Amino acid sequence: MKTYISKADTLDVTLTGAVTGGVAALVGAQCFGVPMIDGIAGDVVAFVREGVFSDQPTDTGAAWTFGDALYWDNTAHVFTKTATNNLRVGFAGAAKLSGDTTATVVIDRRVG
Repeated sequence: MKTYISKADTLDVTLTGAVTGGVAALVGAQCFGVPMIDGIAGDVVAFVREGVFSDQPTDTGAAWTFGDALYWDNTAHVFTKTATNNLRVGFAGAAKLSGDTTATVVIDRRVG
């Protein structure tokens, strides 16, 4: 097909702010993923938009079980189970204790 570009599981994104490679981020209102490298505003960085990622930042105060729906809190820059005002991005890839600050997450670009 002449117009097909890619599956969009990895996407080159022009950054609007700084990102850290390996740590989830949101660019614009819907482009969520994990940048492959560090970058600053104006850089073009490949974002992995689907997969299982360890050591991702999370809110504290809530425990998770495998499969819990997860959202991205773009104010605190953490994964959370709180849906209000947050973008649905995937689900918990493993259990998390309420005091944990990082967790394994499954990002699914089709749920947002």
